[in-house]
Amino acid sequence: MKRLTPILPLLAVLLFAGAPASAQEHWQERIFMEYYVETPGDTVYVDTLPPAVVFPRIRNTKDPDVKKYYRLVYNFSKVYPYTDVAVRIVRKADRDLAAMRRRRDKEKYVNAVSDQLLDDFSSVARHMTVSQGKLLVRLVDREVGKTPYSIVKEYKSGAAASFWQGVAKIFGQDLKTHYDPKGEDRMTEYLIEKWNQGQFEALYFSIFMEWPDAVEIPSKYR
Repeated sequence: MKRLTPILPLLAVLLFAGAPASAQEHWQERIFMEYYVETPGDTVYVDTLPPAVVFPRIRNTKDPDVKKYYRLVYNFSKVYPYTDVAVRIVRKADRDLAAMRRRRDKEKYVNAVSDQLLDDFSSVARHMTVSQGKLLVRLVDREVGKTPYSIVKEYKSGAAASFWQGVAKIFGQDLKTHYDPKGEDRMTEYLIEKWNQGQFEALYFSIFMEWPDAVEIPSKYR
C-alpha cells in the first residue's frame, strides 16, 4: 500500500502559519539602494548581492544511496513546512490540558481537537506517502521531544497508542523510536540546516531542475 492511512490520528500535530504583510507595511519596510555621485555628475548605485549557492548534481542516479537521498529531499520538501505547525499544536494542547483538572474535560478537549484537525487535514493525509508520513512524525519528535507513540498515549490512551503502534508495524514503522540526528536522521538534519540557511530551494533545484512545489495549508490555519 502506498498511502499512509495510519498517519491520520497523528495529524493532530500539524499546522503552519504566517500572514503576509500589508502593502503599506511592505512599502514602509522597503530598503532603497545606496548610491554616490561621481564627477562630473554621474550617479552610481551600489548594492551587495547575496551569494549564489551551487550544489553539484550527482549523475549516478542508479546508485541506491543516491536514489534514497533524492527521495528524502523530495519528501522533505513536502512535509517540513508542517513541522512548525505541529509544534504549535502540541504545545497549545499541553498548555490547555494542564489547566484542566477533570479527566472528562480533557477527553472531550482531545477528541474535539483531533476530530477538527482530522477533518481539516484529511486531504493532506490522503496524498501523503508512507515515507512522507514517517519523516513527518520523526520531525515532530525532533521539535517537541515526543515520539508519536508517546503523543497518542498522552492525549488518547495507552490502548490507542498500542493499537496504532501495531498498525504502524505493518507499514514498517516504529512509533516509539526517537529522532536520531547523528544516526538514522543525519541526512535529514543536513537538509534542515540548508533550510535554515535559505539554501534548500537551490539544493532541490540542483537535483530536480525545478523549484519545489509550494505546500498547501488550509486557509483557516494561515
